Parts: sequence; structure tokens; C-alpha cells
Amino acid sequence: MFYRLSGVYHTRYRATRQLWPLPADRWQIIILAVLALTAPLFLSKVALSSYMLPWLIFSSAALSLTLLMGMAGQLHFGFAAVMAIGAYSSIHLVQAGVPFGLALVLAGILAALIGCIFGASALRVKGLYLVMATLAMQYLVDWFIVNVDAISGGAVATLQTPSVSFLFIPLKGLVANYYFVLAWTVLVTLLLLNIKRTSLGRALVAVRDKDFAAAVIGVDIFRYKLVAFFVSSFLGGVTGAILAFCYYGAVTAQQFSFDVSVQLVAMVLVGGLGSVVGSYLGAGVVLLVPLFLTKFVSTLAAAGWLPISIELMANIPLMLYGALIMFFLLFEPLGLAKMYDNMRKYFLVWPFRHN
Repeated sequence: MFYRLSGVYHTRYRATRQLWPLPADRWQIIILAVLALTAPLFLSKVALSSYMLPWLIFSSAALSLTLLMGMAGQLHFGFAAVMAIGAYSSIHLVQAGVPFGLALVLAGILAALIGCIFGASALRVKGLYLVMATLAMQYLVDWFIVNVDAISGGAVATLQTPSVSFLFIPLKGLVANYYFVLAWTVLVTLLLLNIKRTSLGRALVAVRDKDFAAAVIGVDIFRYKLVAFFVSSFLGGVTGAILAFCYYGAVTAQQFSFDVSVQLVAMVLVGGLGSVVGSYLGAGVVLLVPLFLTKFVSTLAAAGWLPISIELMANIPLMLYGALIMFFLLFEPLGLAKMYDNMRKYFLVWPFRHN
């Protein structure tokens, strides 16, 4: 059968180093690519704008954080601040006349430099102490955004995003924004998939597993920790700018609060640390499941099958959402990616046992 391992032989190292060495995996990627490219043709505008677009953007944000937390093992509870730096700086750069593409790169570099300043604490501390350092970054960035009028215009001000174009294509309308976000998400995905196969990726994994042992065998743990913070913050800054221009259309301080940082960490943990597929699955669960649960509970209440008050109805989806996360963490601590991998391996050898 096309989805099984039998009959798949690799006689060259190039074949074993492929991103998707099995034909079944390649067919799966092709089908997903076709569905993603044709999504505007069969999805409604509501589904495209309310579900697909934010899911892709936050999947790229989760991928950026996966590089730092999953591959390098460095905790970060202020990643929303990194995205806020990219969002606000890109808007000011575009307003100053900088082309949008260059503004994205500069915003990412600025977010990476500031992220490295706070990430430098990883050279001396780890664990909960590193969490406190990244929390300090979150609260400092929030304070500057709220209190410095030159950045945000005031505590309750809204900073509008100007009209932009990329490669002479105006980013106007839902379809143009969708394809631009899709291209960026695919680029980040391919970057992480290839980093995992390089010497950089192997060094980051060594630092994550046991940094002292990595230092003994010659890995410069200080350098690789800073590289992880720089690359992750750069990707997060660009993602924050894309979030502002392609989805929000205007930014406020509340859109990049500490709650968003917690959501991003939850995406990485629920999806599976270090997993590219898990970043997509985690973003889908954390971002979209509450919306579906809210709609489901509202439908039951409207039909009279769930006679509860409005206040309780607003909290039931959050309770179910929290119970769902606890279920995943209790029964599969490695996240949704491990569940997917178990199911994939089951079908690769079915009907035979894999052990």
C-alpha cells in the first residue's frame, strides 16, 4: 500500500536526508499544499478571515517560539512583547517612507536585538530565573508602549496601519493578505525543518538536553543561546508586523499583553515541544477551540437544551478549554504532535504490530 513502509529502500544518504523520505508523507504535503492554495475558492470570507488567517499567523509565531523553547530549551514568557516591537516599529518605518519589505526586515532585526538583550540573561541563569527575565521584558515593553506617546500615541490610542504593497502587489483585500501570510508561514516552516538537520540545529538540541555536557564536547553554549534568541526574536518580530498589517489593521497595547505570551507558550506545549507539526496543531487548539466551544454552548443555550445564565455561558467554554488542555497534558505530555506520530506509525505498519 502507498502509505506503508514496506518497499521503501534508501541506497543513498541524500535519500535518507530528505524532508519527507516516505511517499505517503510527500502525498500528504502535496494535498495540504493544494488545499492551502485553493482555500479562498471554497472557504467563505468569514472562515478565511476569522479562522484560517489568524491560525496561520499564530502558527508562524508558535514556530518562532518553538525554535527557542523546543529546540534550544530556553523558556520565554514575553514573546508577545517581541511581536509588539515588530508591529509598532514596522508601522513607524512604513509611515516614514520605508518600503514594506525592508520595514519587515528592519522590524525583525530591532526585535531580535532587544530580544537578545534580555536573552543574554540565559547566559547566567536558567529555568524559573530565565522566566523572570523574559517577564521583565514583557512588562517593560508594555510600559513603554502605554506611556511613550511617540510609540503608541497614548494608553488608549489605536495606531492605524498604512496601506502597503509587497513586490509591487498591493496588500489590499482578504485574499492578498491570506496568500502573503501563507507564504510567510511556509517560509518559517521550511526554515525550521532545515535548521533541525544542520549543525546549528544539532548544537541547539545539545544545549537543550544538557548544556554542561555540550560545553565539554566543544559546543559554545553562550553563542548558540544568543543565536537562538536572535533568530527566534527576528521571526517573532516579523510575524508581529504581519499580524498588524494583514490581520488587525490597527494595533493597541492590549493586543500584545501577557495573556498573548501565555497563549503562545500554551501553543508550543500543547502541540509538542520542538515539533513543527505540533506548532500548527497547538495553534489550532489554543486559538480556534475556544471559538468553536463558545459557538457550540451558545447554540445549545439558544435551543433551550442548556438552561444557564449568560455569565455562566460565557465561562463554560473557558472551563471546557482548560479541561481539554489538562487532558492533553495528563494523557500525552509530549503534546498533539506525539499523538499524530503514534497514529502515523500505526498506519505505516498496519495491520502488523510495530513492536
